[in-house]
Amino acid sequence: MPPSRIPYGDLPKKVRYEVEQCTGEVHHVKSVEAGFNSSVAAFILAAGGKYFVKALPSDHRWVWTQAAEAAVAPFVRSIAPTLLARIVTDGWDVLIFEAIAGHEADYAPDSGDLRPVVDLLIRLGGIPCPDVTLREAPLRLQHYAAPDELHHFAGSCLLHTDLNSANVIVADGRARMVDWGWATRGAAWLDAAYWTIWLVSAGHSPAEAESWAHRIPGWRTATSAGLTAFAAANARMWNEIAGAEPDAWTRRMVVAADRWSVYRTSGV
Repeated sequence: MPPSRIPYGDLPKKVRYEVEQCTGEVHHVKSVEAGFNSSVAAFILAAGGKYFVKALPSDHRWVWTQAAEAAVAPFVRSIAPTLLARIVTDGWDVLIFEAIAGHEADYAPDSGDLRPVVDLLIRLGGIPCPDVTLREAPLRLQHYAAPDELHHFAGSCLLHTDLNSANVIVADGRARMVDWGWATRGAAWLDAAYWTIWLVSAGHSPAEAESWAHRIPGWRTATSAGLTAFAAANARMWNEIAGAEPDAWTRRMVVAADRWSVYRTSGV
């Protein structure tokens, strides 16, 4: 299960003290509702400026996402907010980032944000995968794809893998990517493929979504069999996540993943 959200002010006093050693005295806090990977997610206005703080209990089963994000951060500065500090104290693992201006990307068919997102994924494709501990794409998908399909997902490229529009911030026609906790090593085309599902969810037909993904060079390295296997795997994954009574947001993702999978197998 995702971690339960708590306000920044509910962090232990010692943790907040350590945060203020980096930011200066905190004057105002605004919690963020989007996202599922953190117990604390908040923008803070402090003496030193504006920051974004995310935190997980040190014993949470997802705390590895904090370590992954910290490991990747130095290598993605050109397309992501700067990580200023990682604090592990008093039972908490905390990341402090610069706060960046902009709006959540709009993936709708008529949106002006689509081209900046294409450019963002092209730039990500040009970043060499760092020699740090990352999840491997075939292992992440092994429960949703057949064993003889997993080779399609293997590769040596750095991937973000969570193309939720809330994780893409656009300002002045340029997009940046936040929340790297699920950074993964795998095939060059996978991030474009993950984006395809989000585009369908936002109102694109599967063909239109693939047309946008095709603008990303990594996508063009995929085989038809690989894309079809990936689409089917994600349909299975989203149906598992949804369970018997999904909320509206999750249901929309299930429908999108199913539509793309059907399109990949039947062309409709």
